[in-house]
Amino acid sequence: MNTSIQPCLFALRDEKNAAFVAKLIPNIPPETILGARTPALRKLARELWKSGDPAPFMAALPHAYFEENGLHAFFLEQIKDFDECLAGVERFLPWLDNWATCDSMSPPVFRKHREALLPHIRRWLASGQTYTVRYGIKLLMDHFLDGDFRPEYLQMVSVIESEEYYVNIMRAWYFATALAKQWESSLPYLQEGRLDAWTHNKTIQKAVESYRISPEQKQLLRGLRRPK
Repeated sequence: MNTSIQPCLFALRDEKNAAFVAKLIPNIPPETILGARTPALRKLARELWKSGDPAPFMAALPHAYFEENGLHAFFLEQIKDFDECLAGVERFLPWLDNWATCDSMSPPVFRKHREALLPHIRRWLASGQTYTVRYGIKLLMDHFLDGDFRPEYLQMVSVIESEEYYVNIMRAWYFATALAKQWESSLPYLQEGRLDAWTHNKTIQKAVESYRISPEQKQLLRGLRRPK
């Protein structure tokens, strides 16, 4: 761990929260989790970004602690130049090892350059790397289900083949969100059985739990559940 940042992170240590987080992210060693809370980590990232040079820390990959990865992700969110931010994300993606860091990384500059981002999302979806694929799906969900939506994006997610839980649960989350935002385009993927059975049923579960889906829509979706 970078020695100038180490005291800052350990000052945020919360052992009770660390035990809680370890249960949510069982695929990483619990001893690598300090338990720093996300708002405090985001605040630290902003403060360190303004007061120092985070480049040495960001170059020191892989990181040893879960919170280091979180801090790295939040540093990337501070970058205002699209090309610089994209390059930083590209360097960091191979080292992502958990869903929480993956899902929390949302650089604001990406919202302003959606079309330029899209080719990279396509490449990430085809990478075969669990958290790189997951991140690509998340960006499609965050940035391309509203005004910039195209039906082809649903196809991009539907054809992903993976045995990884953390990929398929994100596929289900994506399609559940698509049902809430793009009902007419996304419903046929369930009606026609275009998703594998697990993702299909998990999509319906998440959609039925959503307040953004009407009671009538939920009733229709319940009738589309497939045998396990």
